[in-house]
Amino acid sequence: MPAPDTLHKRTATENACKVCAPLGACIALKGIEATIPLLHGSQGCSTYIRRYLIGHFREPIDIASSSFSEATAIFGGRDNLFRSLDNIITQYHPKLIGIATTCLSETIGEDISLYVNQYLEQNRGKPLLPRIVHVATPSYAGSHSTGFKNAQIKLLATLAEKQGPKNGHVVFLPTLVSPEDLRLFRAMFNDFGLSPVFVPDYSETLDSGLWEELELIQEGGTPIELVKEAGGARATIEIGADPGEDKSGGTLLQEKFGVQLNRLCLPIGIRQTDLFFKTLEALSGAPAPAEYSRQRQRLVDSYVDGHKFLFDKKAVIFGDAELVAGLVSFALETGLRPVVVATGDSDVDLKSMLGRVAPELDKSCLVLQDTDFARIDQAMEGLRAEIIIGNSKGYILSRKYGIPLVRVGFPIQDRIGAQRLLHVGYAGTQQLFDRIANALIEKEQDGSPVGYMTY
Repeated sequence: MPAPDTLHKRTATENACKVCAPLGACIALKGIEATIPLLHGSQGCSTYIRRYLIGHFREPIDIASSSFSEATAIFGGRDNLFRSLDNIITQYHPKLIGIATTCLSETIGEDISLYVNQYLEQNRGKPLLPRIVHVATPSYAGSHSTGFKNAQIKLLATLAEKQGPKNGHVVFLPTLVSPEDLRLFRAMFNDFGLSPVFVPDYSETLDSGLWEELELIQEGGTPIELVKEAGGARATIEIGADPGEDKSGGTLLQEKFGVQLNRLCLPIGIRQTDLFFKTLEALSGAPAPAEYSRQRQRLVDSYVDGHKFLFDKKAVIFGDAELVAGLVSFALETGLRPVVVATGDSDVDLKSMLGRVAPELDKSCLVLQDTDFARIDQAMEGLRAEIIIGNSKGYILSRKYGIPLVRVGFPIQDRIGAQRLLHVGYAGTQQLFDRIANALIEKEQDGSPVGYMTY
């Protein structure tokens, strides 16, 4: 198996294993009630991001743009930004506008914080003036995961306020998961009698029902008033952050307001879900409801039933670093053998993360960080991998090597229902396990000259 430093050196990215930072910020901003994302840059940026989000979530999504032109790129985009803010307020009446920067505005050095202060001062006292949050998200730095985290940080830094006595809330800072995952997380908090504040919660804004009339701003999202109260929360549960990470929404609340911080891996698989439930038990002072014990027992039983189909099957796993860490921990429980583990993220130490959550990972497994699909393809040569677990961008590899792709994470644009995929908890792990086992069975069945049945 090749070592990472022996892979062929290239000077350009070929099919990036990530999407851009402003996209991740837009997802996070859509998780706050009555919020409109505004990209400070060219019209093409917002069109590209809307295309990606609509293809994954299958929902109408408005993303405003300050519409840079050649002249704007030379003389600055302050006037464009002000006109964009005026238009958004007039047409949408949002409670919050989230400004995310793009490559162009970052490269020319736009001072967005100054612009926001000037705009608020000029419009002081006007009715319907929303809160404005600015997130720095140059596309050439980090990934969509970076933008998501940066938006979490800026939302809390801008909106959270110092409280008197602790208010009993538990702030929940998820990584980028599906709306269905968010709904399950909320159900788990509620079942423990906890009062969560999700930052963000896009479970309804990015997965709503059919409208009778056009809604300019979808219902749902965490109310701004609740985000303000995050400063008085009794604890934070932050998903995915590396313990050594010193800049996150959780560390901000801890340092600024003294909110207790609990950092956990994305709860995929039995081990990581057990740890998540232990944290909920500690915060609530109550044992897990009996239904979760039954879910766990059924999951263990399914591991036994399906072990012969998964054992020692070589797996390639890729995606956001936090998701990949949870998937690798889960894969090792089931008997799968990860041979290539990859992420496009550059601001998270994936090897360190895997060392914490999956210390038994074989040292021969090739771990790639800040990578692209050309490099993943190169790493797969000669390995005879048998399954790929990742988003729909891995379809090209699946087709080339003739092995199944189990779609998880973001983006999934060649299948319906990505927003309803469940990954977390015992219930999500059960669905994921069944999908992987059935994909492997189907491959064997379709590849057999006579076919066979499993009894």
